[in-house]
Amino acid sequence: MTIHGLWVISKAGGLVFSRSYSDTLPPQPVNTILTLAGILHGIHAITAKLTPAQIPGVPVGGLESFEAEGWGGKVFLTPTGTKFVLLHSLPQAGLDELLRRVYEIYSDAVMKNPFHTPEMPINSSLFESKLQTLIGGVNAA
Repeated sequence: MTIHGLWVISKAGGLVFSRSYSDTLPPQPVNTILTLAGILHGIHAITAKLTPAQIPGVPVGGLESFEAEGWGGKVFLTPTGTKFVLLHSLPQAGLDELLRRVYEIYSDAVMKNPFHTPEMPINSSLFESKLQTLIGGVNAA
C-alpha cells in the first residue's frame, strides 16, 4: 500500500499543488502533470453533469476514482470546489479518511494563512511538512 502523489486542483481547474511521495511511478514533466490535471478537471465536470437523478440538498460529486494497471486515483471534492487527487497503489483501503485528513491539513495550514491567495499555487512549508509526515506514515505501514 503506497501513496504515490497528491495533486490539488483549484475550482477553476488549475493545478495549485503537486507532490510525489514514491519512486514507483515514472516522473512526469511539469507540463504533462498540468495537462493531466486539466483533463481530470474536465472529466470531473462532465461526469457531474451525467449523474442521474440528483438528490435535493446533496452536491453532485462527479468522478470519484479511477484505476490503471497497478495504481489508481481517488478524488475528493471540497464544498468550495477544490479537488484533492491522491495517486495510490492498488488495492488501497482507507483513502476517504486519508483525504479528509489531507483536507484538514489544507484548511489549517493553507486557508487560515492570511498571506495565501485562493486559486494560487500553494507555497506553505507547514502544509508540506504536515503532508510529508502523514503520507510518510501511510507509506511506511
